[in-house]
Amino acid sequence: MSCVEISGWMSPRLLLITIAIFSLVGYRVWKRQVQRQEEDQYAARMGCKAPRKWAAKWPQGLDMLLQVAKHARSQTILQFFLEVVESSGTTHEQQLLGLRGINTVEPRNIEEILSNQFEDFGLGLRPKHFAPLMGSGIFTQDGAAWKHSRALLRPQFASNRYQNFEEMKKCVESLISNIPADGIVDLQPLFFRLTFDTTTFLLFGETLSSLQSSEIAGQESEFAKAFNLGQEYLSHRGRLGEFYWLANTPEFRRACKTSHHFVDQAIQRALDAADAPQSENSILEVKKQYVFINALIQETRDKKELRDQCLNVLLAGRDTTACCLTWTLRLLARHPQVLGKLRTEIESITGLGEEATPPTRELLRKMRYLDLILKEVLRLYPSVPVNSRAALKATTLPVGGGPDGQSPILIRKGEAVGYCVYAMHRRTDVFGKDALEFRPERWEDGELLRDVGYGYLPFNGGPRICLGQDFALLEAGYTVARLVQRFPFITVPVGVPPVELGKEKQILTLVVASGDGCMVQMRRGN
Repeated sequence: MSCVEISGWMSPRLLLITIAIFSLVGYRVWKRQVQRQEEDQYAARMGCKAPRKWAAKWPQGLDMLLQVAKHARSQTILQFFLEVVESSGTTHEQQLLGLRGINTVEPRNIEEILSNQFEDFGLGLRPKHFAPLMGSGIFTQDGAAWKHSRALLRPQFASNRYQNFEEMKKCVESLISNIPADGIVDLQPLFFRLTFDTTTFLLFGETLSSLQSSEIAGQESEFAKAFNLGQEYLSHRGRLGEFYWLANTPEFRRACKTSHHFVDQAIQRALDAADAPQSENSILEVKKQYVFINALIQETRDKKELRDQCLNVLLAGRDTTACCLTWTLRLLARHPQVLGKLRTEIESITGLGEEATPPTRELLRKMRYLDLILKEVLRLYPSVPVNSRAALKATTLPVGGGPDGQSPILIRKGEAVGYCVYAMHRRTDVFGKDALEFRPERWEDGELLRDVGYGYLPFNGGPRICLGQDFALLEAGYTVARLVQRFPFITVPVGVPPVELGKEKQILTLVVASGDGCMVQMRRGN
């Protein structure tokens, strides 16, 4: 068909639109080819070599995608990631649904991404993946917006240490009061309730579950279920990459709506309090204490923006520490020799039993073995086990290329680099032949911590390192110390089958929680 024939049946306007579309597509194809040529030349100058390909058997990694779905259903997905590293190498290229990406568990590469080449990488698709639940906050922002959010949050941990610690101690005592003497209890939901209370205190200057006269009180359980479900969907959206929009079911939307409604009520309460007349004494009291929501209200009255920021902080403060505590008590119950050493340490510093002195900050700093235990728990079960970044421009990573894996590799603009901290923390060539075992003594002389560098990342690294890590460790350490004081003997209940460490059911959302909870037998005496 000639151009004359085409113009005979196609209107001039439609013809122009068609030409414009094909011209745009052609321009983009040409531009991409030019970009790839420039990137290839850049790679040659930098001495880059191709990394290993991942061990996918089907075209476009479809077999891997099906395996991920299967392991996610059986709550063993992190075991699968370990298998991928074993079969594909510590740095490898993946081709998934037409897109190239790099996976790495090499400390040198991760240090470049998070620190030395921080400006070369951004969050990639994370803002789109997280948008329905989390909106725009400190964990979904890049650039100036992220810096501003971080600056707003920093004073909460720098200026409120006394108030934060005192409120946290009250919350721990409330937790202890809910544990039956000499009984069997699942500690995981109690830990999530504890960290919910401490985090809402950081956000709002009061624990939401303690508001007896408020509609907010009593809704924490409903919120927790919705928030957990929403996070499960976020993890699915992350694994789908650019096809994240497929994970947008009515169930997910309801979970987002429930989560938003709960936080919106707390925000409205804070807005009403800010507008209410205040006495001189109450103004002075407010000035003494930095409350995150009050600082945000000074910046904006946009309720969605306030909600997004609060949800981002709530995610970090509630989930990460609750999971750390869950894994700690599970491991202590299954390693009586470790619990025995910890019990002896706590007894020598504060004593045991109901009359024992609750530890102060100073006494907690003397509990060196407790510190080693938390380091080891966070090695085996890092709070954020899987993460990624996307290249903002063509760049390189120092290792992973060539037959020996020691040459630089090219990262093209827009490509994602995934890093699995969970797998990196279990590398036997980094942490020794017993890397899959729970052995707090490995940290004893301090040499390992100095040697591994970015091979140990319990709280991320570089400019985005966790602002709340000191408070999280304080909360975890105090809670464990108080539990051992009041319940010196913690064991696995009779009838609970033994499970090899790392083979237990795990729920991977943005954090890694126990799929089996934390069922333990707590005893006060012999």
